[in-house]
Amino acid sequence: MGCTKKALVALIGSIFVAGASSALAGPSAKAMADTCAGCHGTNGQSVGPASPNLAGMSAAYFVESMKGFKALPKDAGHAEDARPATIMNRIAKGYSDEQIEAMGEYFAGLGVYKASVPHDAAKAKTGAEIYDKGCAKCHDEGGALASDDAGILAGQWLPWLEYSMQDFQSGHREMPKKMKKQVEKLSDAEIEAVLHYFASQK
Repeated sequence: MGCTKKALVALIGSIFVAGASSALAGPSAKAMADTCAGCHGTNGQSVGPASPNLAGMSAAYFVESMKGFKALPKDAGHAEDARPATIMNRIAKGYSDEQIEAMGEYFAGLGVYKASVPHDAAKAKTGAEIYDKGCAKCHDEGGALASDDAGILAGQWLPWLEYSMQDFQSGHREMPKKMKKQVEKLSDAEIEAVLHYFASQK
């Protein structure tokens, strides 16, 4: 076989191997993250109103949330309790733990996005004072610090914040002990004010 033929065979072989390796590797983290765009917006920047922004969210919080969606309910005889959702419980089951971790790292690598959310300025001002006294230790920097692994609340859509709080208060979703201690001290009006404060952050 001549040099030209050998080179051509080698080239075809390398293309085949590269293609096979790519196929075995599966979709990239970005490609998987792009499937979230329908609800959570391009690059995790939600256009609202009931889907949270994912951009800049800590990988640990993303993974914890997705595994919560994948979990099976305790009342079905399982050790874990599923995080309530409309469709995320079904969607999350379609990804392996490794894929979820890859998507978490992808979203964490994006800058934190704060949407321009309609809110009541007076309530937000009241909420800022309540936040300083009871929420700032866990939701630092106005709820915008991703590395505290408590989820990004700053600039999230107000309806989503309200739905999430309703899930916690109704017991539909388990509330962390520290959060429960603080929430139980607040009236409904004070809780509403804090949510307006988070929504107002830009």
